[in-house]
Amino acid sequence: MKLATVNTAAGIRLVSVDVSNEGTRYVDLCAVDSSLPNCLRAVLGLEDGLDRCRAAAKQGAADGKYVEATEVLAPVKHPGKIICIGLNYRDHALETNSPIPSEPVCFGKFGNTIIGTEATIQIPEVCQNVDFEAELVVVIGRRASRVSKEDAFSYVAGYMNGHDVSARDWQKGRPGGQWLLGKSPDTFAPIGPWLVTADEVGDPHALDVVMRLNGEVMQQGNTKEFIFGVDEVIAHLAQLITLEPGDLIFTGTPAGVGMGRDPRVWMKPGDVAEVEITGLGTLRNPVAAE
Repeated sequence: MKLATVNTAAGIRLVSVDVSNEGTRYVDLCAVDSSLPNCLRAVLGLEDGLDRCRAAAKQGAADGKYVEATEVLAPVKHPGKIICIGLNYRDHALETNSPIPSEPVCFGKFGNTIIGTEATIQIPEVCQNVDFEAELVVVIGRRASRVSKEDAFSYVAGYMNGHDVSARDWQKGRPGGQWLLGKSPDTFAPIGPWLVTADEVGDPHALDVVMRLNGEVMQQGNTKEFIFGVDEVIAHLAQLITLEPGDLIFTGTPAGVGMGRDPRVWMKPGDVAEVEITGLGTLRNPVAAE
């Protein structure tokens, strides 16, 4: 099942997504089940939230409860936590002259970074070296605290495309390395276009990850190259942090980032960045000066 948050003439709606050769159609889930929250994060907080969405999606499609979307928003608009894993592909660690990590390297972004597909990545005037990073994003589906690797997948609601936009001149070029500031400017975490539930994705360690900049493939990897798998990452984080429904985990980026190229490649106003991961649709964002 695919779930999205869209804008319509009647306001914001939580929808299921039907993708076919005839195009993309959206079922208004709350029009079928008025007791469903009109918010994906709230739905994930319900014990039976996804099951109710599946039932509403099936009934809504049968009844023709489709809605026209004027804008596809970030699937999870206000995540409680955005946790990122750095250097999780061996080739990416090597291209950045970093040692291969012995445990997950973790950092975070703030909620102000979240935007959806087709929304504009805005480069602040003070950022000069803005890089691209295509990533698989894990969406947590239920509270996870002190969980084992063996049980970790049962806490996953689904997966999305993600783009960990990074201002390298702040992340690397400032005294001490300003990772938080370099990773957290407004609009620097596009996600979407929708969440695909874990049952539909299957093995998250067998997905092609592609980044295109202005139509040119810049990154091309596969999640089988993870140093630390999704289950390992969740178990590692949950030793210390209670993960809640709707929390996001960016799982790292493959080789090919602009910083690792010669000459280096930075995103600039007028560019278009696209992230495409197997089965998750395409996340597309134009780039502009703020």
